[in-house]
Amino acid sequence: MPAEWIWRNGEFVKWEDATVHVSAHALHYGSSVFEGIRAYATPDGPAVFRLQPHTRRLINGARIMRIDHPYTEDQINDAIVETIARNGHESCYIRPILFRGEGALGLEGRNRTKSELVIFTMEWGRYLGEEAIEQGVDVQVSSWNRMAPNTHAAGVKAGGNYVNSQFISMEAHDNGFSEGIALDVNGYVSEGAGENIFVILDGIVYTPGAWSSILLGVTRDSVLRIIADLGYEVRYQPIPREMLYMADEVFFTGTAAEVSPVRSIDRIQIGAGKRGPITKQIQDEFFALTSGQKPDRYGWLTHVHKKVDTKA
Repeated sequence: MPAEWIWRNGEFVKWEDATVHVSAHALHYGSSVFEGIRAYATPDGPAVFRLQPHTRRLINGARIMRIDHPYTEDQINDAIVETIARNGHESCYIRPILFRGEGALGLEGRNRTKSELVIFTMEWGRYLGEEAIEQGVDVQVSSWNRMAPNTHAAGVKAGGNYVNSQFISMEAHDNGFSEGIALDVNGYVSEGAGENIFVILDGIVYTPGAWSSILLGVTRDSVLRIIADLGYEVRYQPIPREMLYMADEVFFTGTAAEVSPVRSIDRIQIGAGKRGPITKQIQDEFFALTSGQKPDRYGWLTHVHKKVDTKA
């Protein structure tokens, strides 16, 4: 459910008052950048997971999209923490979005539209379902590919890029699956509609690199650190489609999906058809860190009642 207060351009407004004009450039052309961030309940109160890398990616995305704005990373961090505190969340999903607002139509919207920054929070459970964390999900390889390099900026979390994601996700749901996996322009595995993907075969963890038109996810980066600490080898390489079917384990990562195992792909059972042992190890470590059950050895948590932590 949505929270009562939304931070908009430096002030708080009620949820029902946070409206955008129908002529907003972002509505017509997808000229926005956004982030999905989680705050987890811990014994010391709500804590935002990896706040600084998210705001850094937001600002870098705005630079690439040429969306001018007056905000620094620290200002956005402070606004996010303040929004969580004002809404009284124990845990929540956080959505900051920078976008071109009203002012002019036409593709070249720079200098003729006002940019806006909005931050809203809401309570949101497991993106792929509560049972997905243990039982896994059934997915398909999509008929829609990810964009080719130098067509869209795949490394930017831009609103317009998610038209492609919508096609992948809608097709999967229409066919009775929980999610879709996209291939890149060369036919290699790219990512899910809204998640990065990991493939485990013979104890080695494989994941696509940036060349496969993936978003370099913050949760992906976190999981890679955990995997290294657990002592598993990680290989960054092109992954052929058939390797998905041969895998012992497959799992998704993302702010919304967190760490979600895949139990079947194209109705082919993956491994034992349930969460595998390596995926469970990674999950256990991830959730222990985000919940405060284990010490925050990476400096990943920003506690809402404390000063904003600028560690990556």
